[in-house]
Amino acid sequence: MRKVTDRSGAAMPVVGQGTWKMGSDPGRRAEEIGALRLGFDLGMTLVDTAEMYGGGASEELVGEALAGRREGLFVVTKVLPQNASRSGTIAAAEASLRRLRTDRIDLYLLHWTGTHPLAGTLEAFARLRESGKILSCGVSNFDVADLEEAERLPGGSAIAANQVFYNLRHRGIERTLVPWCAARRVTVMAYTPLDDGKLPASRPGGGVIRRVAARHGVSGATVCLAWTLRHGGAVAVAKASRPDHVRENAAAGSLVFSAEDLRELDEAFPAPAKAVPLETV
Repeated sequence: MRKVTDRSGAAMPVVGQGTWKMGSDPGRRAEEIGALRLGFDLGMTLVDTAEMYGGGASEELVGEALAGRREGLFVVTKVLPQNASRSGTIAAAEASLRRLRTDRIDLYLLHWTGTHPLAGTLEAFARLRESGKILSCGVSNFDVADLEEAERLPGGSAIAANQVFYNLRHRGIERTLVPWCAARRVTVMAYTPLDDGKLPASRPGGGVIRRVAARHGVSGATVCLAWTLRHGGAVAVAKASRPDHVRENAAAGSLVFSAEDLRELDEAFPAPAKAVPLETV
């Protein structure tokens, strides 16, 4: 699995595992833990969660999946904006650590902008890094204006990643956000890279995805996921609970497109002709 290195010096695999809506159904717990562990075995050693997911249930699930194999894994979680005061961020991180059953969070993100002053959140991130409870910090759902505001604050230059909604059908971040992050080695982490599973069968465009997939002997999901990684310096986070889907996601980490592949996908799913607001889900 290829890796990218952000401005903090942290290296992470280009394909990670998401956990949104995982951990809440006791009947699926063994299946979900098995899927995460299979992903680890296939090189998807980054696992992404958040205190919001299932009210902490997803973090607890990840904690079980990490048991006995924490070394070599890259754990990402997020603090809710309403908890992101100076003291609240520290308390939230400590609660996440307990649920994750680990002594450190590799990358800790502010889930989206909120009412608490960003300066206090960044100060808390710095204190958590100093204590070793988090190794690097970042944000999620931040547009360029939000990032520029953060850069002007003490600790803002430590922001190592920005997790945003990005896939073939939603390309608005390519105009300004992606270049801004690339210039500063801020890793762009694409969430919902398969557009909630709708992309491979999408109309129009699904036929092109299937044609490119057939050329490479992979699934349409693998093509869509790999496409978000085509420029380098990016990471994609995808959820899977079935072994076949886990393998499809892992295959995206080594897929290399031809110029023809990229031209056809670009024609089928063109980028917006003008700037659009940052999209979220």
